[in-house]
Amino acid sequence: MTNFIQPHIRIGADSGAEYVILPGDPGRVATVARFLERPRELMVNREYRTVSGWYKGVKVLVTSTGIGGPSLGIAVEELKNIGVTTMIRIGSCGALRQGLRLGDLVIAAGAVRDDGTSAAFVESSYPAIPDYRLLHRLNQVSAELHVPRHCGIVRSHDSFYTEREDDICRYWGSRGVLAADMETAALFVIGGINGLRVASILNVVVEAGGDVEKGINEYVNADEACKQGEEREIEVALETIASIDKLK
Repeated sequence: MTNFIQPHIRIGADSGAEYVILPGDPGRVATVARFLERPRELMVNREYRTVSGWYKGVKVLVTSTGIGGPSLGIAVEELKNIGVTTMIRIGSCGALRQGLRLGDLVIAAGAVRDDGTSAAFVESSYPAIPDYRLLHRLNQVSAELHVPRHCGIVRSHDSFYTEREDDICRYWGSRGVLAADMETAALFVIGGINGLRVASILNVVVEAGGDVEKGINEYVNADEACKQGEEREIEVALETIASIDKLK
């Protein structure tokens, strides 16, 4: 752990905490801050916006990671450098299977490594899996809160706009993959290599077979179901952090 100011997130260990929540969108940091006591903005630099605060007596950081694995990987490495040991991603996803509705949560039990970032760190045979204790607790908390949820494999990828997107989605959906995002595989692989406790909760913003561009636009424009899903994933993440901190 070092107190040197990290080059991208622009904070040091004196601003750090053991726990961090990782939204992609910098705008979502303010949403998480509303759930915290004594929230304080620490830094905004590029896609990285960080707020600190307290939840049920536990200090928590919230750091946005931008879009995709490369920027998330930078955040994970730099947060590790300032002493963070537990990271929960709260993101959005497109469903690949029927039955997942807008605003449902997907708790990732593993990820298909269809991205470039995880491949830059280690061979493809290395598994992209979360910390089992976090995974277990996320499922317990979401059940206790009666949150509509699904737990299973997701796929992480690097583009929305290839010519084969529909075929790719059908392919992975037919093989039991629940949903797709762009960051979970990188988080799981980098976290695993570094001995971090990592997990990922995703909010369904596009149903299977839906129009990705239209679905994302509706999410940005405050579709009620998607916004409710966002609040649910924040609450589940924070309650999970509070509960595991009690076990120390």
